[in-house]
Amino acid sequence: MKISIYTLGCKVNQYETQAMEAELLARGHELVPFEAAADACIINTCTVTAVSDKKSRQVIRRARQENPEAVIGVCGCYAQTAPEAVKALEVDLVSGTAGRMAFLDDLEAALEDRRAARLSGEAPRVTVDDALRRRTFELLPAGGLEGRTRAMLKVEDGCVNFCSYCIIPYARGPIRSLSIQSAEEECRRLGAEGYREVVLTGIEISSWGAERRDGSSLIDLVEGVCRALPADVRVRLGSLEPRTVTEEFCRRAAALPNLCPHFHLSMQSGCDSVLQRMNRKYDTARYYESVRLLREYFDHPGITTDLIVGFPGETEEEFQSTLAFVEQCAFSAMHIFPYSRRTGTPAARMPGQVHNAAKEERAHRAGALARRLEEAYLDGWVGQTLPVLFEEEKDGLWRGHAPNYVEVLATGTDLHNAEREVRILRREGNRLLGEV
Repeated sequence: MKISIYTLGCKVNQYETQAMEAELLARGHELVPFEAAADACIINTCTVTAVSDKKSRQVIRRARQENPEAVIGVCGCYAQTAPEAVKALEVDLVSGTAGRMAFLDDLEAALEDRRAARLSGEAPRVTVDDALRRRTFELLPAGGLEGRTRAMLKVEDGCVNFCSYCIIPYARGPIRSLSIQSAEEECRRLGAEGYREVVLTGIEISSWGAERRDGSSLIDLVEGVCRALPADVRVRLGSLEPRTVTEEFCRRAAALPNLCPHFHLSMQSGCDSVLQRMNRKYDTARYYESVRLLREYFDHPGITTDLIVGFPGETEEEFQSTLAFVEQCAFSAMHIFPYSRRTGTPAARMPGQVHNAAKEERAHRAGALARRLEEAYLDGWVGQTLPVLFEEEKDGLWRGHAPNYVEVLATGTDLHNAEREVRILRREGNRLLGEV
């Protein structure tokens, strides 16, 4: 059967889609682009913001319009938190954020009897559990389908931080972790298959192992993964909470030669009063301590972050404090988001909701500062040499990433999946150009 998949949202969703793709191929199905005619369409949804919900609904409607006879199966975070809303969109299957292989079983069954089901007016099959009651990590095959360069490995699921703006704990449930032994086994397989980089991802990987209460922490997992892989296979970490970055974490991490010196430190605001309203578990002093430690133990690491502007009650003075803190941290790159009101979260009911025009204006100002800091970081690499893992060729130039996650372009011949030393000649926008 021909099956297409559309994925919205984060790297965890991307990982879970890749696992479903691998399983569907193993079952003998053909994967086709989402725009193509298909026997079944899978939409892996996101619910991190109200905008994400809207996009999920739009894609579901588009799938039904473009493939009126296809089986439409919807899974992911939006399906988990709003199954009745999804059910009303003329779909055949509604699943959530668990039981992906069972979801594929149901999809195949629906493919077998779709005509009979349509004629009888059978209601959509809904299999959504109570995410807050989950206690078991769902092991899915790691990897990817694009060229054997970079593979994602989900090592953690769930979150118990309950930030005031976030619905994800209700969509994903409590913390569940992949064991170190299983992670090492997956990495040995990925290394043998020719992958050159493994990205450890999860909903909140800083909480890895917390539910076991045996004293193990993320750095224990990272050490095991790095040592399970060949020395020339990189390991990259997903988003971290500042509490993860301690003196011990940095000392042990810096001793791992294949760990990429790129750290995405979740920030959201650079103002303590806003962080309190967000129910974040740190203040700016603790956050900056993490930045300082990373720069002490690693040579010019890439330190990236997320920033939400226009959070309820954010004053101009609070925003100015955030800009000053961003300048102090001197991030190598940033993702900036205007606050999106998410029904069902405490922040949606807070007074002082900021008007959209003000949020957009603050995002513009923060973006200008972020670009200046990124350009300064990139300019610092001109004239130096970086090891670059090349991924693809486009318009006569090979594209790849350095360990600090800087994008590098260079000319060459057949550089796919090869790591080469590249002398950086200049910066063009937010990328570096060099020669092998």
